[in-house]
Amino acid sequence: MKKWLIGGIIVAALAVGVSFLWPLSSVAQQARYRAPRAADGKPDLNGVWQALNNAHWDLEDHVARQGPLVSLGAAFSVPEGSGIVEGGELPYRPEMLARKKDNLENWISRDPEVKCFLPGVPRATYMPYPFQIVQTPSQVLMAYEYANASRTIYMDDKLEEAPNDFWMGWSKGRWDGDTLVVDVTGFNGETWFDRAGNFHSDALHVVERYTRTGPDHLWYEATIEDPKVFTRPWKMSMPLYRRVEKQPSLGEYICVEFAEELMYGHLRKRAASN
Repeated sequence: MKKWLIGGIIVAALAVGVSFLWPLSSVAQQARYRAPRAADGKPDLNGVWQALNNAHWDLEDHVARQGPLVSLGAAFSVPEGSGIVEGGELPYRPEMLARKKDNLENWISRDPEVKCFLPGVPRATYMPYPFQIVQTPSQVLMAYEYANASRTIYMDDKLEEAPNDFWMGWSKGRWDGDTLVVDVTGFNGETWFDRAGNFHSDALHVVERYTRTGPDHLWYEATIEDPKVFTRPWKMSMPLYRRVEKQPSLGEYICVEFAEELMYGHLRKRAASN
């Protein structure tokens, strides 16, 4: 009996050790990976990519819960998910946390996604739809399946600041070794981070990092700064996966026709308030 107990303890200890060392080994392998090169010698990020997580429901850890319309049953009920926010919780200002909770309670009528508005950055990255990267030395184009959204990342150090406010922001890129770094400003403050009511203001500043960590993997990080809404900057991170089926491409999800009445109602309310 004692031998069995000792053996069990040894096996458990080995299992813990392996589980602890595996992430370190994985990180080491990623650090050694050298991505294929584009014509200009930079890492080749071209391809169709997709996130495989539940962050589009809620950036933070969350349990399964009933959806906004009980009549839909399991459809649009929220599946459990692990958070992608470093530190676990978003550092809201107290008065802004109250607004977030109110957004959640009224999600079905307030979420810009429901109205088919452009998703913004970083939300477009982890919605449950693929997106495509087309890379050139002077520009990187990102095209998203949802709502035919797109944005251009300008690889020009002398580029001026955002000339206006945009749903998808104004993106300036540079290379930090083998990582594409994208500085995004010029947001209109109308988008959300997820379906849980997490939001930002027009002061949002996002710094994204895209790193090839394997033949079919990108590591994505985004640092978020918005002093109007949060007490400090915070960070999210996740893997992105290449779509490897034969000739992968983006489908057409032009959702405007499904949400025209909601969109026009929103625009009429905005016009009335101005």
